[in-house]
Amino acid sequence: MKAFELSHFGLDGLRLVERPDPTPGPGQILLRMRAASLNYRDLSVVRGEYLSLKPPFIPISDGMGEVVALGPGVRRFKVGDRVLPAYITNWINGEPPADNMSRLGGPLDGVLAEYMAVSEESAVHAPSHLSDVEAVTLPIAALTAWQTLFVYGSLQLGQTVVVQGSGGVSLFALMLARAAGAEVIATSGNPAKLARLKELGAHHVINYRETPDWDKRVLELTERQGVRGADHVLDIAGGETLKRSIAAARVGGTVYVVGFVEGLSTTLDLLPTVTRRIRLQAVSGGHRTSLEALVRAMELHRITPVVDKVFPVTEVREALDYLGKGTHFGKVALSFEGFGR
Repeated sequence: MKAFELSHFGLDGLRLVERPDPTPGPGQILLRMRAASLNYRDLSVVRGEYLSLKPPFIPISDGMGEVVALGPGVRRFKVGDRVLPAYITNWINGEPPADNMSRLGGPLDGVLAEYMAVSEESAVHAPSHLSDVEAVTLPIAALTAWQTLFVYGSLQLGQTVVVQGSGGVSLFALMLARAAGAEVIATSGNPAKLARLKELGAHHVINYRETPDWDKRVLELTERQGVRGADHVLDIAGGETLKRSIAAARVGGTVYVVGFVEGLSTTLDLLPTVTRRIRLQAVSGGHRTSLEALVRAMELHRITPVVDKVFPVTEVREALDYLGKGTHFGKVALSFEGFGR
């Protein structure tokens, strides 16, 4: 089969290679891959910035495929099903596993191949109302938003959620929070993107370029009944932005450390964090049980992911470069149509 292998770090390290066709073992399903989607993690992996990974391996974590063969004992799927492999393959429910070694797209081989054999226990059915390139955006971005709001956050009707930017996690958090009856405040530095965030349902938008102290604006927008600040703030940027995310949260609120597009380190004055009893919660994906719940919610509310652009899988380098420029609104996807045999 054909596959893209990362032979060394850097976009030029992505090479099209031939690998043996996988055979499904006991409890495994064989998928012919139909689509993939890109996350900032994928770009960091290819650049050599994420964990201590050692090439060669097949990159990219989010994939969707059609079941073409069943290993002995498979009960959860049948041939012809559209399936999403879970990003963290050994996290079925409960607390996250202690190691980082069971993640698709590094250290484990990822989805940029004609075929994948995966355990039936680490996969879910794709939402029936979504196309391949829409459904494939769920395993990391949508699940991270779900895990943040409904597993860690126990989001309640009428609470306030702040999302940053217009990447996948933020847009999914916006749409899911709206479906749950929460108030959403969205930030961006691009007026056109702010308008689209309003169209998607954000109650308030803040241009952080025009309003650098956007955290103070959040406090103003949320001031009611003696409470100032958001219940939930999703920090996508990382770096120095984390300070403003903390300042935007209410006393006893939660800041979710989700991304690091602006930097992997920061300095914090712990006193306001401690005195205002702000909870910091890191989020990295979610478990299979949450992914199944997310799929049900997406189908029930007919939520459709925002896909910015679809590249053929053979243009994965160009797609990653496009992702890195940060001009996208929503998800960047890859189509496997015509790839391989």
